[in-house]
Amino acid sequence: MIEKTGVFSVVGRPNVGKSTLTNALCGVKVAIVSNKPQTTRNRITGVRNQGDTQMVFLDTPGLHKAKNVLGDYMVKIVNQTVADVDAAILLVEPVARVGIPEQMLIQRVKEEKLPCILVVNKMDMAKKEDLLETIALYSQAHEFTAVTPLCARTGQGVDGLLEELNKLCVSSPQLFPDGMVSDQPERQLIAEIIREKALQKLDKEVPHGLAVEIERWEEREDGLFEINAAIYCERKSHKGIIIGKHGAMLKEIGAVARYEIQRLLGGKVYLELWVKVKENWRNNPNQIRNFGYEDL
Repeated sequence: MIEKTGVFSVVGRPNVGKSTLTNALCGVKVAIVSNKPQTTRNRITGVRNQGDTQMVFLDTPGLHKAKNVLGDYMVKIVNQTVADVDAAILLVEPVARVGIPEQMLIQRVKEEKLPCILVVNKMDMAKKEDLLETIALYSQAHEFTAVTPLCARTGQGVDGLLEELNKLCVSSPQLFPDGMVSDQPERQLIAEIIREKALQKLDKEVPHGLAVEIERWEEREDGLFEINAAIYCERKSHKGIIIGKHGAMLKEIGAVARYEIQRLLGGKVYLELWVKVKENWRNNPNQIRNFGYEDL
């Protein structure tokens, strides 16, 4: 019986580990991850039930200077998410500098009068003196509810953060039903899995302009899922890179994506991928909505 709940936003600059932390806090994968900045474009909801407490985590895009309409949308999502929660988790790296994105997020937290926990990620790669200096500088910038160093990638320190978050939960009815770990529809999850695998396989300038659209999804009587998906890029020169020599890269993306989609759906999957060019789609509001970013 759930008696307490807490809704927490995970915020920070791009590529600091927000999605990795969200997955670690939920105990299951709800958000795609890659080493490319701006992998997360939407607000991703993850749910964790622990005893009599339900915690809801909102993974957000990294706060950055927008350069297109999609970027404006992502910044808007961050600002909205900070306003709609019980507390914020500000994720930073062990670098002794409070950068502009962090200053902006701290100011947003102050405006909303939100409790905020400072989480210093990548503690496994930092010297103790760097951690202490980072914590000292941020403590001068804001009076945080708690400060927790951890490593989101390995899970070290995550239990300590969960303990601090539990203190911020309040008496409340259950927000999400038992067994629900994310509010994303399966169609969107599958598109994101394909985009994640493309991000992981492709290099440098191509990934930022990628989007995935599920064009056909059918479950046959024998239980096989037939899925057709289009990977969109912004330049004709990128299309050949994504397809690869004799289609090798596209086949590789499809193979790793199919494996994870089968785990998600619990059945065999036939996945067919196409590559299409949609020039400058990140500055086209209608096209952005078509790709699932609907809150513009």
